[in-house]
Amino acid sequence: MRIRIVGAGVMGRGIAQWAAVAGHTVELCDARKESVPEAIGFVGDMLERAVRKQRITAADAAAATRRLVPLSSPAEPGEEVDLVIEAIREDLVTKSELFRELERVLPARTVLATNTSSLSVTQIAAHLTDPSRLVGLHFFNPVPLMKIVEVVPGALTRPEIPAALVRLVRATGHAAVTVADTPGFLVNHAGRGLVTEALALLEESVCDTAGIDRIARDVLGLRMGPFELMDLTGLDVTAAVIDSIWQGFRHSERLRPSYLTPNRVAAGLHGRKTGRGFYSYGPDAAGAPAEEAPATGDADRPVHVPGHGPDADALRQALARSGAVLDGGPGGSGRALVLVPTWGTTVAAAVHDAQLPADRTLGVDPLSLDTPRRVLAVTPASDPTAARDARAVLARASGQAEPRRVTVVRDSAGSVAQRLLASVVSVAASIAERSIATPHDIDVAVTAGLGYPRGPLAWGEHIGAQRLLALHQALHRTTGDPRHRASRWVTERAQLGLPLTEPGTGPSHIHS
Repeated sequence: MRIRIVGAGVMGRGIAQWAAVAGHTVELCDARKESVPEAIGFVGDMLERAVRKQRITAADAAAATRRLVPLSSPAEPGEEVDLVIEAIREDLVTKSELFRELERVLPARTVLATNTSSLSVTQIAAHLTDPSRLVGLHFFNPVPLMKIVEVVPGALTRPEIPAALVRLVRATGHAAVTVADTPGFLVNHAGRGLVTEALALLEESVCDTAGIDRIARDVLGLRMGPFELMDLTGLDVTAAVIDSIWQGFRHSERLRPSYLTPNRVAAGLHGRKTGRGFYSYGPDAAGAPAEEAPATGDADRPVHVPGHGPDADALRQALARSGAVLDGGPGGSGRALVLVPTWGTTVAAAVHDAQLPADRTLGVDPLSLDTPRRVLAVTPASDPTAARDARAVLARASGQAEPRRVTVVRDSAGSVAQRLLASVVSVAASIAERSIATPHDIDVAVTAGLGYPRGPLAWGEHIGAQRLLALHQALHRTTGDPRHRASRWVTERAQLGLPLTEPGTGPSHIHS
């Protein structure tokens, strides 16, 4: 196949490397002519590095380099060009003008593809004489390593084009998912679940940025906490994506932006690229805060876990395994700490409903019990000594060289990890509800594109549809915030006993 890539910047270079290594002839061009030899040299350097790391043979690298063909202009005629991939700046007018020019000089059979990450494919195509030949082909940076591509048909794209591009992408070893032409497409849309909820937690002073990041990594198993991720991506970029997707979905409460971001963006607190974001960077900067100080309370103070049920039983068992002193009396002794597991609810509600002692009743997130970090929730009525002792109790790790890490958070419905997870699954479920992508493609794309330990729907299935629904309902009931409203996808599957990862039966199955 002969592929013309327009744009020799970061994305264009990566796409050129991807296509050349896959065996395709790659024409490379840019409005700035000197960018083309620079890009070809860059690709050559990347291939040499891959040879040194034994990811590719020297012969294959040399052959791939020979397949790179410099062009002096994007508008050169090209009867043999099968596919154009545009990777220029994100501007509707600029992209539309380019595609109109390409439409005039390339044969009608040539497929035109845009690598846009934020613009409507349909709106770009609307400026063409033949909008049916344009499609979205959204790569992620760095292209050779981010092995996921979104194929985005516009409203008028010929139906055979997306399927052909899926086959092309998969033949190179990258995953390809077909996504409806909607704001943020799939990966960027799904990623809003984590960062918008993290910002909401920060707004509510549930925990500081370092604590939220630690919980995201150690309890949920993410490679990076949400604030570390925003600093890496750039808060200016992240905030713009959050706003555009929220506006595109007509101010959906589930995607609601935070009031925290505009002033930080205006102040230039964009993250690593400006030297300061949620954390500071550079040779003289401390970077992310160090781990919390070790627990100093009385780890031998007796603990009472009231009530019954899976979460209470799991908490008692976890405490027993770590050597905690359990007080099994009906209400615990007058000195015993009272630890309650919360699932979408608050410690304050447990104190009120069960008439527990407010000063020594604290909460524990059940999601954190068997992870490297346990999460302790304190209320405004908590006695500081009781909180310190509870932290020491949770830090106990009988038979292990190191104590467990414990992060203390403010009492909130669902605590930190539950809210982050509920939001991740809920946003993905809304994507599935709208048929923006199939459940399988949602999980494939998010795992590859965002590095989550599981796809969001598979993650929800791991928790269990009924338990997840109970979490959503409790969050919504406790807070009254519509962002926590249970999705139809989760509700139906919990009620019907169906997996979250399957599309189930729809009208199209009846008529087929």
